[in-house]
Amino acid sequence: MIKAAIIGAISYAGGELLRLLTAHEQVIVTHIADSYSIGEDIKKVFPYLFAYEGYKVEEPDIDYILADSDVVFTAMPHGKAVEVAVKAAAQGKKFIDIAADFRFRDAAVYEDWYNVKHDAPQLTASAVYGLPEIYREKIATSSVVGNPGCYPTASILSLYPLVKNHFVEQGSIIIDAKSGVSGAGRKPTENNSFSQCAESLKAYGVATHRHTPEIEQALSDVDGVKHVINFTPHLIPMSRGILATAYATLKQQMSAEELWELYKETYAKEAFVHVHDLGVWPQTKWVSGSNFCHIGLTYDKRTGRAVICSAIDNLVKGAAGQAIQNMNILFGLPEGMALTMTPTFP
Repeated sequence: MIKAAIIGAISYAGGELLRLLTAHEQVIVTHIADSYSIGEDIKKVFPYLFAYEGYKVEEPDIDYILADSDVVFTAMPHGKAVEVAVKAAAQGKKFIDIAADFRFRDAAVYEDWYNVKHDAPQLTASAVYGLPEIYREKIATSSVVGNPGCYPTASILSLYPLVKNHFVEQGSIIIDAKSGVSGAGRKPTENNSFSQCAESLKAYGVATHRHTPEIEQALSDVDGVKHVINFTPHLIPMSRGILATAYATLKQQMSAEELWELYKETYAKEAFVHVHDLGVWPQTKWVSGSNFCHIGLTYDKRTGRAVICSAIDNLVKGAAGQAIQNMNILFGLPEGMALTMTPTFP
């Protein structure tokens, strides 16, 4: 059995990790730690997690936790996971960070966009970006994985087949994305309160959102071309889910059928990416509670643009589910272990 610990467990992503791991046949959770609710029974914090009855929230004592773990997941505020990663790497333990500390190879980019000093730039250079559909082989031989953000997961998967085949005009990519309120985290703020969010839709981080360079890095990796994008996120009054609509001007005309064939071929062996038939556009309800990404697309002959919609659950494929997918790869397990559940509906 793989011994897994979660530091930062009293978060939406941490709670989702715990939920999903109850179905994992090869994992036993050894530590549930956080700086909040220390000493409280996990059932008191998350009453739905009755499978962990008797577990109490521990203080995040890194050395103690690592001594009794094979893999550590961190869901901590930005900048806080570095110490855990450094110690885990030194001890040969597997480490998966759900926050942004290890998503960028260049620590200077991270520092510019997150306004946090990175204390282990040498480790970011060797860490692997944990998007299995693109980096699967590198993930398998790594020890430090930076789990992608939720917006980047949906956005990158929507554009990957086009970028991989060098079909996109440089500088033409625009991404319009909408997320449920759980993407803002569990800590209550004025901006994510019910009265502020209900019956309202707003853009935020316009031209400045921190997921922008993350998307650019991955797309540039794919075809070796420096991609600069426009990315605009929106907060929508629902609990979970992301719908990202990407627009890209193509170097050549394509029929919608040709575009669809390209996507079907690219994702034919990907268990968690489903390309819908032409004319079918994904909805967040179709992926709720699941690790799947649904894609719908067309080609607009009038503008010469491909239009691709991508739907994921921000807490599963956009966070905890993808982290478990990465763990499965790290340990040579079937990639879908504990992740093949059908979405909830309605």
